[in-house]
Amino acid sequence: MKLGIGLPDHGIVAAARRAEALGFDSVGAADVLIGDGTPAMESVVVQSAVAAVTERVWLDFGLLSIPTRPIAMLAAQIQTLQHLSGNRVRLGLGIGGFPWAPFWHAVNAPTSGRGRLLDQALEVLPTLITGESALGVTLAPAAPVPPLLVGGGNIEPALRRTAKYGDFWVTAALTPAEITEAKAKLAAYAAEYGRPAPRIHLGLHAVLDDEPAREQMVQQLSAFYRKTPEQIAQVTISGSPKQAAERMAEYAEAGLDELGLGSDSGDYLRQLDLIAEARSLL
Repeated sequence: MKLGIGLPDHGIVAAARRAEALGFDSVGAADVLIGDGTPAMESVVVQSAVAAVTERVWLDFGLLSIPTRPIAMLAAQIQTLQHLSGNRVRLGLGIGGFPWAPFWHAVNAPTSGRGRLLDQALEVLPTLITGESALGVTLAPAAPVPPLLVGGGNIEPALRRTAKYGDFWVTAALTPAEITEAKAKLAAYAAEYGRPAPRIHLGLHAVLDDEPAREQMVQQLSAFYRKTPEQIAQVTISGSPKQAAERMAEYAEAGLDELGLGSDSGDYLRQLDLIAEARSLL
């Protein structure tokens, strides 16, 4: 099971260097521009900076919000980032989760028909990135198509979309049992399309050895997902590095291919060290 880490909204360059040195497989930049004063860095620019200071880690997006981004412009950005990074981009795409946000209104992003927009992007982006003509444009220099990571919930339309287009299914807050069940469904749907089964990349929130931060994380996630603290505990990583390793092992045994962790503690670099210690105990 591969292990990735979400980048913070400050100290990004130092965090990316530290993550690579500790052996993480990928670093992710979240596309969560809300526009109400909430701190957030634009993710393509973030990964451009990360590409300049790292050599090995995959550059992930979790996930780029297709309704807020013109497809041709996004293709040009990813094509360029492939060249700058030595082809380390993994292109995560989704319908976005903030259609109510001021940013969406400011860029005139549609709030309906988002699934159709994502399907169009999944069909057209590979063509544009490889330098072939689409949407009336031809972009150069051509670049290899990054692995496609398709985001969505644990529902049939999202799983089928991933099986049809994606190399990975990106989802969040699922239990090991839910991962096992979804993995079987993805394999069955992919077989219908004559494609290999997509791998699964699961995002979870994590706080290690920091009880006040853990309690705050549980409170916030309980409100967001409308679940009890006990339910949130089943889909987060916390405790000591040993306890975290045991939780990670449960997901590995369930068939999870990649685990991406987002740190909810204020001491980001210490959390990196603790998570890396947990990984070493697997």
